[in-house]
Amino acid sequence: MQLSDNEFQNLIDMALQELPGEHVQNIKNIAILYEDIPTPEQRQKLALRNDQTLLGLYEGVPLPQRQGSGRLFPDKITLFKLPLLAQSDTWEGIKEAIKHTLWHEIAHYYGLDHDKIRELE
Repeated sequence: MQLSDNEFQNLIDMALQELPGEHVQNIKNIAILYEDIPTPEQRQKLALRNDQTLLGLYEGVPLPQRQGSGRLFPDKITLFKLPLLAQSDTWEGIKEAIKHTLWHEIAHYYGLDHDKIRELE
């Protein structure tokens, strides 16, 4: 399935609106972006093998680790368009993949690790 950049951004916006209110309303100073694929540097930083796919990435300092320090630059969540599009061939399936990935990355912002995220899922 193919989507224009505008259609993909609209799906991100819809997913953000559908996530539980308190989780979304409390995020501050975070940019939510998308790219077609992860950069080689992002893949290297995460030590991803060639056969591993990355749907989204949180880059920043999770809230519990900030200890009251102010930050000048926003944290960043990047959703990766092409791997997400490969997850489903339906509009609804892609929308759910985006929503799930966005929730997962916001959970990292709140300091949850993969084990805790899997437990909550």
